[in-house]
Formats: sequence, C-alpha cells, structure tokens
Amino acid sequence: MKNSKNTFIIFLLASLLVSSSKAQDAAWISLFNGENFDNFKQLNGKASYEIEGDEIVGISRMGTPNSFLTTRERYSNFILEFEVLIDSSLNSGVQIRSNSTSDYLDGRVHGYQVEIDPSPRAFSGGIYDEGRRGWLYPLARNPKGRTAFRNGEWNAFHIEAIGNSIKTWINGVQCAHLIDGLTAEGFIGLQVHSIGKKEQEGKEIRWRNLRILTENPEQHTWKSDTEVPQLSYLINQLSEWEKAQDWQLLWDGKTMMGWRGATLDHFPESGWQMEDGVLTILATNGEETRGPGDIITDTQFSDFELELEFKITEGANSGIKYFVQAELNKGGGSAIGCEFQILDDVRHPDAKKGMQGNRTVSSLYDLIPAENLSIPGRGKQFKGIGNWNKARILVRGGKVEHWLNNEQVIEYDRWSQLFRALVAHSKYKDWENFGQWKQGHILLQDHGDTVHYRSIKIKEF
Repeated sequence: MKNSKNTFIIFLLASLLVSSSKAQDAAWISLFNGENFDNFKQLNGKASYEIEGDEIVGISRMGTPNSFLTTRERYSNFILEFEVLIDSSLNSGVQIRSNSTSDYLDGRVHGYQVEIDPSPRAFSGGIYDEGRRGWLYPLARNPKGRTAFRNGEWNAFHIEAIGNSIKTWINGVQCAHLIDGLTAEGFIGLQVHSIGKKEQEGKEIRWRNLRILTENPEQHTWKSDTEVPQLSYLINQLSEWEKAQDWQLLWDGKTMMGWRGATLDHFPESGWQMEDGVLTILATNGEETRGPGDIITDTQFSDFELELEFKITEGANSGIKYFVQAELNKGGGSAIGCEFQILDDVRHPDAKKGMQGNRTVSSLYDLIPAENLSIPGRGKQFKGIGNWNKARILVRGGKVEHWLNNEQVIEYDRWSQLFRALVAHSKYKDWENFGQWKQGHILLQDHGDTVHYRSIKIKEF
C-alpha cells in the first residue's frame, strides 16, 4: 500500500511539473520593444502615440477620426495578452485580424475590435466589427462579463483567436465567445477613439505588456466559462457548441424541407426564392393578400429559443410570428400569432400606426413597442436597410423576450392580466386566448415586400 501511495505522489508531482513546463515553454513574443514604433504604423486618425518607459500612451485629439497604431505584421491564429489603463471619459479598443486597404472605404481600418469601455454601459471585452457590421458580441448577452473591467486600474486582457473562434477574458473573467468566419487574418491595432467634447481632449489610454503567442496557441487556451453564451454568425450552419446545446436548423439553406404554406399542405410554388443560402419573399404589389402567402414550420413549438438573421429592402414590411394557429386563419391576410415585427421604420407608414410605436421593428406587433431594455436610454440597435440583422425570440412558459442584434427590446408575460388587457385593445381582441395557446408554428410573413432570411435555428426547452 505504501509503495502504491508513493507512486501516486510521484505521478502527481510529475504531472504538475509537465504542466508548469508546458506553460513556461509557450513561445510568447513581445509586440513592443519599449524603445520605438518601428514595428508599428499609424492609420486613419491623427491622435498622438507616445512612449513612456514600457508603456504606449495614446492621447485623444479633437477634429480627427478614430486613430490606430497597428502592427506591421499580420496574424491569424494567436493568443494575445496586454494590460490597459484608460481615462474614464474615453472609449477605445484593440483591433485584431483587422485590415486597411485602398479598395475598402479609402483605407478605413476594419475588422474585429475587442472593446475597452469604461462607461456605465460596461461592454469591455465585447467584440465590435469596426468599419463593417457593428456589434457582434455586445455584453448584453453576458451580464457577468460586464463586471470584469475595473475603472481607474490596470486591466489584464486575454484574447484567443483560433480558427473561426474568438474568446476574450478581462482580469480572468470570460467576456465573449464569438464564432465568425468573415476574416481569418490581419494586423493588431491600438485605438484612440475620436472625441466630440473639448473636455475629452488630451486624455490618455495606456497599454503595457503586449505579447502574442502564435506557436501552437491551441495548446495554451483557457477553459471556457460554461455560463458564457456562444454567439455564432456561421451562415446556415450550427457550431459544435450549438450542436452540443441541442440547437437545430429550421431551414437547411437549400430546400423547402420542414416548411409549408400557412394555408397549404405544401410549399408555395412561386414567390419564395431560395438562392445562395438566402430565403427570400419576393415583392408583389405590397398587398399581403395577393402574394404567395406566409410560410410556417411543419412542427409546432412551445418553450424555445429562436434565432435568425433578416435583411429588409427599402420600405419593406414583414414579420416573424410564433404560437401561430394556422387552422384559425379565416381566409385573407396573414395567419394569426404573436409577431416580432420586421419593418423599415423610416419609410413604411405602419411605423406611425398602432400606439406609441408598437408596430416598429422588433416590437410585439400592435401590442408592445420595442425599446432598448439592455441599455436603457440607448436606441434600438437596428443595423439598417440592406444589412443583416439578428432576431432572437426566447419563450419559457409565460415569459417572452424579443432581442434585436443581441440587445433585449421586449419582455412580457403572455399569461398575465396585463397581456390580456393589451390584447383586448388591439386588432387581436376577437381571437379567443390570443397568444396564450400552449404551442404553435413559427411563421415568416409575406406582406408584399422583398425581405431576406437566413441562419434560422431553434432550441427547445
């Protein structure tokens, strides 16, 4: 027994030594030599960058766009670490896998940015797509991550970019877990954000201990926090994490499998187009009663999380309906169900109808107007006409949420007295038990306008 115990202790010590040796063997490379900026170049704006000891100091400047001190070398798969100290009146970020080319907005820096945000919004560690798609991973989806950054102190960032995965940590707390395959390689850049107030001029952001690991970074990754949701932008695909979480595609990106017309036993023969991984309802004359009609899922759902991307054309109107009762359609118009409104709020007249904006994009149509609940006082994060926007609908029992581009805009209890009162004063007042059915179909609406959909996926609870 004694020999067995000694053998175990020796094995344990050997394992610890191997683990320690592995960490020490990581081939870290310093990005800053502490003497000059020979390995960097400045792009776009004219904010100042100076050297103080082993620190890079960015200094804000009025009248100039975002400035970037970028590495001359480009990187693909890596682990990046640094520390940052920022004046609380500024905003900043560190670009990764970013680029600047003459054929894209005259050289504007674009690509993934790991946010540095000392404001009350507290999105530090989130991932923003500079110069392109805007927020990809706002920390509205990860409240714990919003507590990681400490104002007035040095903060340690750890970033893993491997394959199509980007993960971030601040002070040991995981902030983001993004899956996106748009850009695989680019430079690293230190941003001094443009400013709009005179009192912000001359404020500083400081970086130190910038180092990168490019040799076998997958062998030195940190363990992910299982409470941090993964946000995936893969087109019509499920990530391995999503598969493990029991997500399923509602549309395979190619065929009509799983869908039919809301009043048909088959998919509409015309009017809905499937091309290049995009499902499109084609415009007719703007009247929903004369087009090919809505489409619904063959399956009905009760408790679920639904995500999809949509892109609208100018002046367009459509909607995502859930708890749809196709058999209750009385002929003419769209099938009945709760609706995540899809609308051009600026150009479509429906935006000014209803009450208090309850027919605008991402609203619970004709019942509850959408507003930014994640960051009160901030507008809805609609990315505009002709751009892909992400819709999310979460249903657990009576509790329902709408999310637009990963920020919450609607919350209600469909079994509550308040909900019943809203229905009683809406266009749905004549439908018995509206919105309180146990289950129903998912529906994409034909409203006579061209609207595009893709990456339609669902998880049942």
